[in-house]
Amino acid sequence: MIRLSIVIATYNRGQNLLRTLRSLLRQDLPAAEWEAVVVNNNSTDDTLALFEQFAAEHPDFNLRMVTETRQGLSHARNCGMAAAAGEYIAIIDDDEEVNIGFGRAYVDFFDAHPNVVACGGKITPLYEFDPPRWLSPYAERPIAGTLNLGEQAIPFTGGRYPGGGNMAIRRSTIERYGVFNPELGRTGNRLLAGEEKDLFRRLAAAGEEIWYLPGAEILHIIPQSKLTLEYFDRLTGMVGVSERVRTQSLSRGAYLTRLGAEAVKWGGTAVLAVGYLLRGEAAKGGCLFRMRWNITRGLLGLWEK
Repeated sequence: MIRLSIVIATYNRGQNLLRTLRSLLRQDLPAAEWEAVVVNNNSTDDTLALFEQFAAEHPDFNLRMVTETRQGLSHARNCGMAAAAGEYIAIIDDDEEVNIGFGRAYVDFFDAHPNVVACGGKITPLYEFDPPRWLSPYAERPIAGTLNLGEQAIPFTGGRYPGGGNMAIRRSTIERYGVFNPELGRTGNRLLAGEEKDLFRRLAAAGEEIWYLPGAEILHIIPQSKLTLEYFDRLTGMVGVSERVRTQSLSRGAYLTRLGAEAVKWGGTAVLAVGYLLRGEAAKGGCLFRMRWNITRGLLGLWEK
């Protein structure tokens, strides 16, 4: 019986997808208890052919592909969740590798904690090239989605939520609270985000429990193309745009509150930047100001890139 469905949205990254699928086959959760649902979101490369060949070479595993023609990560993930057979649904990306205990960690935890509706695991970056000197842990977070809250399972608190590349949710929770907002999330090469935060805030507002689960870990593969300042500018600018869309969809008050929080973040950025300057790492401090400026412009509706 399928206990866990692992949903992977993919768009023109056929070789990356194979790397992710190979890692899934190494899991210690019995093959009969999990499936991989790959959502092909209008790929024009060799994704379909590569997947079909891979699935044919591994007939003992439940690997299938569905198609979502509406472009966008939220549309694709929603499609995958609708097609999933498992009572628990994990969502990962097509540029990741999972640890051996990934699936078992989610299944065992949900089984043991019926009051927990969603979880998120550890996200560790795996760099294919040496990181640039401007990359600090703070600048790394939007690029790699880094998440590490320690080695113990704990509830998410203080406005923190699972990362988009490693999260799991009960099917019953999706049926009750809805899916990802298609107005948020990446669409093609447009780096919009915020769809995960939107969903998890809905759950938190309803008093539901969301936990951090370190036993379900992914390695997020970071290519050199994501380590340029041009990409960093686009990414962080769209963080601000995403927050503008998300909060304005809630209320004017929510948007104004987010603007107030941005002012506070400027103060924190200044403190961190001075610290890096005193340690002789001016490039890291300068990048923090760059990130904050990009996010603020996005929040104010001034981002045009």
